[in-house]
Amino acid sequence: MAITDEPLRSPEERVTLVCSHVIYCLQETRRYKVISVDNNHNSHPKSLQRVAQLARDALPQDASEKDKDSAEIEAVTCDLTKKDEIRGVFEKYGKGGIWGVIHIAAYKAVGESTEVPLTYYENNVSATVYLLQVMSEYDCPRLVYSSSATVYGTPPTIPIPESTRLQADSPYGKTKVMSETIIQDLCAAEPQRWRALSLRYFNPAGAHPSGLIGEDPRGRPGNLLPLLAHMAVGRVKDDKLSVFGNDYPTPDGTCVRDYLHVMDLAKGHLLALDALSPSSNVFDNCPTEARFKAYNLGKGKGMSVLQIVEAMRKATGFDYKYVIIGRRRGDVPDLTADPTLAEKELGFKATHDLETMCRDLWNWQTKNPDGYDTPETSKVNSA
Repeated sequence: MAITDEPLRSPEERVTLVCSHVIYCLQETRRYKVISVDNNHNSHPKSLQRVAQLARDALPQDASEKDKDSAEIEAVTCDLTKKDEIRGVFEKYGKGGIWGVIHIAAYKAVGESTEVPLTYYENNVSATVYLLQVMSEYDCPRLVYSSSATVYGTPPTIPIPESTRLQADSPYGKTKVMSETIIQDLCAAEPQRWRALSLRYFNPAGAHPSGLIGEDPRGRPGNLLPLLAHMAVGRVKDDKLSVFGNDYPTPDGTCVRDYLHVMDLAKGHLLALDALSPSSNVFDNCPTEARFKAYNLGKGKGMSVLQIVEAMRKATGFDYKYVIIGRRRGDVPDLTADPTLAEKELGFKATHDLETMCRDLWNWQTKNPDGYDTPETSKVNSA
């Protein structure tokens, strides 16, 4: 996914939930022209149409031509594992024509990554290298990188500060560690040129409150909250939820994760993007010449699998049943953020609570029971 003009343009989406909401936040400022570069592996072009409609609807009556242009998204079909396709995007604008990149493209299922690790290394690591090479070639040395809390593996301290050693337990997490290392090495090699921020996501949830955009994975959802939404709306027919283990060292034995509203997460990208500008002072206290930093984007409060199930039960009215099965390879007991650094240096704050996340998710799902494929005449009112 990308942005251009004053600040920006960049490649690829694949995570419709996060990317579409990031684009919304960028367009809301009317300071950016967005280019979304995506191979549509796990995303829907209709999401971009709806984001653009939200941007158009928000324009003031006296909107300038630049304002109007900022509400339009240039959508490009491109695969980041193919360098020539990436080069084709940048070639259109020439050297210096793209100010910076928000790189959100990745496969992201922990369990799947243990089954097809080579696929994850190719898609997540090789694609990042190709993207950086083309960015360098076209004089675009600014990057916001979408990383993950999985880089910490099983952390020794909860909540987790950014100073925690990186020791991922899954191939997915290792691809994020590798990519961060590559980006940091590049910033160290050319400290007067490159500036990059890595955003270590915890667990995005919810949807835009309008219900127009939300998470719509192709096939069965791999994440807990969208799976629960699909079960409640009848899209997943399972009569019971499989819970992977209840013998972890957590209050109820199930894994604990830090959930934050996707709108809070999206706004974190805008803050990070602004921090790449020449006037920013976020790099002033870097320990070396390399202009690279990593920030946790989380709420700072962990919720267990069973607590999430109960919150969704209240939001949907659906009577979830579940069965405990064995632990899933690659899972860790507790991933709860210490977001202090992002709050202090970026001004980031995750303000929405779990009730709001579940309410907004259910609003999206009930208005779009079949996701972006829901016919207009089939939509139902939100609960």
